[in-house]
Amino acid sequence: MFKNKTAIVSVINDLVTDQRVYRTCEVLHELGYDITVVGRQLSSSPPLPQWAWKAHRMRLLFTKGPLFYLFFNVRLFFFLLTRKRALLIANDLDTLLPNYLVAKLKRAPLVYDSHELFCDVPELLNNPLKRRIWQWLEKQLVPHVHHCITVNESIATLFHARYHVPFHVVRNVSNAPEQIVPPDKASLGFAAEWPLLILQGAGINVGRGAEELILAMHHVAAGLLIIGGGDVWHALEALIQKERLSHKIKMIRRLPRHELFGYTRLAAVGLSIDKPIALNYELSLPNKLFDYIQAGTPVLASNMVEVAKIVNGYGVGRCIDQVNPETIANALHEMLQPENQARYRAACEKAAVSLNWNQEKYALKEVLLKAVEAPSF
Repeated sequence: MFKNKTAIVSVINDLVTDQRVYRTCEVLHELGYDITVVGRQLSSSPPLPQWAWKAHRMRLLFTKGPLFYLFFNVRLFFFLLTRKRALLIANDLDTLLPNYLVAKLKRAPLVYDSHELFCDVPELLNNPLKRRIWQWLEKQLVPHVHHCITVNESIATLFHARYHVPFHVVRNVSNAPEQIVPPDKASLGFAAEWPLLILQGAGINVGRGAEELILAMHHVAAGLLIIGGGDVWHALEALIQKERLSHKIKMIRRLPRHELFGYTRLAAVGLSIDKPIALNYELSLPNKLFDYIQAGTPVLASNMVEVAKIVNGYGVGRCIDQVNPETIANALHEMLQPENQARYRAACEKAAVSLNWNQEKYALKEVLLKAVEAPSF
């Protein structure tokens, strides 16, 4: 049994808005661990909040492409190697190799947390060579990691079929933050009588339905906030200008969660309208879905397997089968009716009682305790 109460949590982003990693650290803190969370520093990275654990962000010469991944993994390997033996938690495939090697060298416990189907994201589907490299790496490593978690049952079932190791499910459910910054709706510049819509997320990328949503706003009397970041951010800004919708749509870069949640709670509808362009999207269960529910905000979602289970099962909104401007606009008209708003909000309030991190975290605790009782190596 591993008795050292030290943990190192690795992730490739800049740590600030990764709520899943934050919740993992919270659980480790509750279990009495001395925690270091490791990520990277970007020129656009905001300052780190004051946490109850240490954080280390690495500055790299490259910010994307093969050299970025190479240098990040080399730096992470030596960082882990030069620290004392610890419980290692690798978030996603792009941090697994250095964690795996150090865990094996030091005979340390290792937990692998796969936030998505990494090899099935659109960016890799469009680059077969890169995809084959990541698939090869996943095939070499994952079957030898005994303590694995992922975000939903569909992905867990798929991973088990591929690699014959169990994947435990820890969903991205959240709690409402203790402190919330109430936003000034009037300062957004929308018409006073308009309800507010919100699309939030750090990964507003290709296939997330943002373009179709912007076009739908020609036909909806509401204001739309797009908050977060992603690969298509600048393209969305250009589309808003082209369609002359700046009076209806505002884009805001990533916010701390206590600020973001104020806007989420103010919204009449929260959107999660990914298109089925990749298996990773089809089987996803986004963080924002649970944030909307915790905020009491009705959800308009595309009819993806895991998302539909929540939205339809709890009655917190509605799902659409096609992501196009007409379908989105028609669904929003229906959801913004006062009687439907009341029904959906009541369902969100009821769902939030069970879909919260206070309940879900016990699944993570169970995996962490098993990892230190019976390490992989």
